[in-house]
Amino acid sequence: MPESVDPPGPGREPRAAQAADAGRQPAVVAFGGGHGLAASLAALRQLTSALTAVVTVGDDGGSSGRLRAEFGALPMGDLRMALAALAGPDGPPATWAELFQHRFAGSGPLAGHAVGNLVLIGLAERTGSPVAALDLAAGLLGARGRVLPLSTAGIDIVADVIGLDPAAPGAVTEVRGQAAVATTSGRVAGVRLAPAEPAACAEAVAAAQAADWLVLGPGSLYTSMLPHLLVPGMRRAITTARARTLMVLNLAAQPGETAGYTPQAHLDALRRHVPGLRLDVVIADPSAVPEPDPLARAAADLGARLHLAPVRVPGAPVHDPARLAAAFRAVFGTVERVGRTEQVGTVERVGAVEQAAAPGGRSAAPPPAVRTGPSTPPAPSAPRASSAGGSRQPLTKYPSSGGAVRRTPFGEAKE
Repeated sequence: MPESVDPPGPGREPRAAQAADAGRQPAVVAFGGGHGLAASLAALRQLTSALTAVVTVGDDGGSSGRLRAEFGALPMGDLRMALAALAGPDGPPATWAELFQHRFAGSGPLAGHAVGNLVLIGLAERTGSPVAALDLAAGLLGARGRVLPLSTAGIDIVADVIGLDPAAPGAVTEVRGQAAVATTSGRVAGVRLAPAEPAACAEAVAAAQAADWLVLGPGSLYTSMLPHLLVPGMRRAITTARARTLMVLNLAAQPGETAGYTPQAHLDALRRHVPGLRLDVVIADPSAVPEPDPLARAAADLGARLHLAPVRVPGAPVHDPARLAAAFRAVFGTVERVGRTEQVGTVERVGAVEQAAAPGGRSAAPPPAVRTGPSTPPAPSAPRASSAGGSRQPLTKYPSSGGAVRRTPFGEAKE
């Protein structure tokens, strides 16, 4: 099956190809938070032990939020989940991982707290370093890889939200805090961080600079993925890295945060927030992309090709780690099999869908994107221009994940 890989940009050497040529495991850094990152790590750990998770630290809800307010510590919930996803599958490590995930019941002061959150807070206090605490916990859990925070100080997510005031539906309201942004009833127009320029974790930056592949998503667009690209030190590391950059799209729009978004609207939001961002591959499940061409055009605007592969649990908006691992394996293997002179913007289809190929066996590049309207994310009813004969087509929406609170196994429930 033909696959295409775009030429490296200025200063970007094919580190992934070097890894393949050397016969070693690729060094992969995965960015995100919550259950989306956990699904990605569960897949990636099947391919490499040279794996680093870089976890957002903006959570202010649930157990993490309570401990953050009480101790002034990092929110540990997403960090704990990443450790559990990388934990050894058998013996004492597995038992420790199960204990880390255990939550206290009842109605007392400990009710709702995860054991792992408390352990990580204690280790950080004893060592004086959240990075040292995570490394110690990783050893206890037999983790296949390393877990690092995006920043060693907590950050807050601040969003501009449209539609919260019924009397002024076009007015913009500032919403502060990850939990509030993730569940807003309005439409998120953009996000920023407070403080505006937090320091990135030095170890996380070093890992990104040394990686062969950088993986973004799946996960909440504004609260799990974009924060990594809004921290100046990490944004520089990602946008100037010699590594390949890959993004995994969500399987469903998320109530509140991205309600009404098309798959391509997620990529458009990334491009607006981070003008210098370049991607190499976008992975999406074909069931979530009924019309691939608009998404392929949005991917091409970021320099990437679209790779369609079945990665979901059948019947649920949940990523299947085994299927996602197969998609990662296929994408990582392209640098071994093809040169780096092919065009961007192609659509690859694997698994249950057939390859769409142009004459000569190459994937057919879709027509250039035609973009209309304001730079803010499109409202659910706004049409998007099509390049086919100048006609207009309705939005291709993700299937709704349903409900105001996400509770799927790999959803974005707050920790």
